Amino acid sequence: MGVIVQKYGGTSVADIDRIKNVARRVAKAHDEGNAVVVILSAMSGVTDNLIRMAHQVTEDPARRELDVLLATGEQTTAALLAMTLISMNYRAESLLGHQAEVLTDCDYGRARILDIGADRIRRLVDAGNIVVVAGFQGCDLNGNITTLGRGGSDTSAVAIATALKADVCEIYTDVDGIYTADPNICPKARKMKKVSFEEMLEMASLGAKVLQIRSVEFAKKYNVPIHVRSSFTEEEGTMVVNEEADMERLVVSGVTSSKNEARIAVKGVPDQPGIAAKILTPIAEAGINVDMIVQSSPTGDTNDLAFTVPKTDYKRAMEIERNVARDIGAQDVRGDDSIAKVSVVGVGMKSHSGVAAKMFSTLAAEGINIRMISTSEIRISCIITDKYAELAVRALHSAFGLNSE
Repeated sequence: MGVIVQKYGGTSVADIDRIKNVARRVAKAHDEGNAVVVILSAMSGVTDNLIRMAHQVTEDPARRELDVLLATGEQTTAALLAMTLISMNYRAESLLGHQAEVLTDCDYGRARILDIGADRIRRLVDAGNIVVVAGFQGCDLNGNITTLGRGGSDTSAVAIATALKADVCEIYTDVDGIYTADPNICPKARKMKKVSFEEMLEMASLGAKVLQIRSVEFAKKYNVPIHVRSSFTEEEGTMVVNEEADMERLVVSGVTSSKNEARIAVKGVPDQPGIAAKILTPIAEAGINVDMIVQSSPTGDTNDLAFTVPKTDYKRAMEIERNVARDIGAQDVRGDDSIAKVSVVGVGMKSHSGVAAKMFSTLAAEGINIRMISTSEIRISCIITDKYAELAVRALHSAFGLNSE
């Protein structure tokens, strides 16, 4: 008997008819002789509605109470699916995060999983039950309800699959796999049969929305295969696995873009030891993630330092840096939230040269100016003006031979 963990996203359980469709899929997997554990998101739009209600009560909802509120979305879908399965004469039981022993830290709204007990899940499975677990949630050491942040149900699913030593973690969503680019931007994008954990980590961090990055980190660390597929068709999706010898050897596997970027430049910074730490430490202390960093060559006794932050943190970061600039004697702080990051990703870059040159010449041919550059062993990212993001994706997708026939 195999152990399968299936996770269904918000669009897959958006209404009762879709929940019934999920129940039929789950029942089929169970009938094929598998032990099935299901992880569910809230119905599409429910979490946003709960957040809106909280902000109608107060501009700054208490984070603990907000987690208590948001956890009800997944509780609803878990109970409804279990009821549906029982009505179909299957033994099923729903569990909330704390009942499934999902132990987290106490960072409300973005808690990190510390451990999965899973003993209760195992007992129920061994007794022939289909176990339905509310995703996105857990509890801290004091028994408080916590949530894992947006996309947290993916992380719940992979973590539970790890604890159960599952054969596969199936992530069901509204797309039928992982594509070489966003098909909404690039109609010639094609679905990949397999993608490595390493490539998927880069793609998830660079704007690909199919999988949440923390779930891929979990899967890579514990070698849990992920099958990304649609809940609306029977087609095979995309397997996310360790790099294998039989994988298609493309230099570039995918092209991504993200408009959730803002650029901050601190101008005329004194050229002295420790100044970068003085600029960036207050940003880190505010819980703001810095992505790309570029420091110019000194001009006299000053230089410029530019970095990117999430667009949602832009105003707060600008305010922090204006205060920092006064403290360190910098000349000016300038910001721009009309930028995008476009990236090419592929494990084939490790053994091929000329990828950067082709990327830069392709963008130049389209009249797109590059404002910042960042690289890793399998990724090259460029900051450009946001209005050119879609054009850049299509041009790069074609230049690296990724277009479908």
